Amino acid sequence: MTDDDTFYTKTVTNKKQLGGIDPEKTALLVIDMQNDFIEEGSVLEVPNIRDQIPKIKKLIETCRGLGLPIIYTKQVYRADTAVRPLILDMFTLLDKKGLREGSEGAEIHKDLKPLPSDFIVKKLRFSAFYNTDLESILRNIKGRRSIDTVIICGTVTNICCESTARDAFERDYRVVFGSDITSAWSDEFQKLSLQIINYAFGWVMSFEEIMSAFKLNP
Repeated sequence: MTDDDTFYTKTVTNKKQLGGIDPEKTALLVIDMQNDFIEEGSVLEVPNIRDQIPKIKKLIETCRGLGLPIIYTKQVYRADTAVRPLILDMFTLLDKKGLREGSEGAEIHKDLKPLPSDFIVKKLRFSAFYNTDLESILRNIKGRRSIDTVIICGTVTNICCESTARDAFERDYRVVFGSDITSAWSDEFQKLSLQIINYAFGWVMSFEEIMSAFKLNP
């Protein structure tokens, strides 16, 4: 140790490893994989996320096969904006269009369509926990308080994905955050968000690391 050591420098290299992922205690959160984020030229386009769809699809299929609950989130606003959250003022491009209830842009991308057995959580805010039934779903599915870990994939990394990860951590869920199955509008935002999550709110893992972690459990 040196005089320059801080709490951060002392802890960043000594973080407890996650170990394996127990399918019996884990749920997959697919954050906002909607057409308005994915389709080329869409109002909220996140170009890099299109390249990640095959891995996200494979993860969803694997999790279904292992019996994990699959929970999709959708950010949606009323077409008439009679309910007008502050986000519509912060992101003025959303003032007239984007993620409107009933529009094709608000729907989950065709390559990742939910099954009837999956869950869909609609939200008005960045965090999937805020004023939604997500917490009740997690606390009661598979028996009360059986789920203690969530895997997060989707978009946008530093906004809805990170907000959901933080709120999951505050509720004592272990957070597995996909490094190459989440995407932001810039590489800088992606890198910073992953660094923050991995330090204080969860375990950042690649798609391959997540898939391998399932195999560490009997």
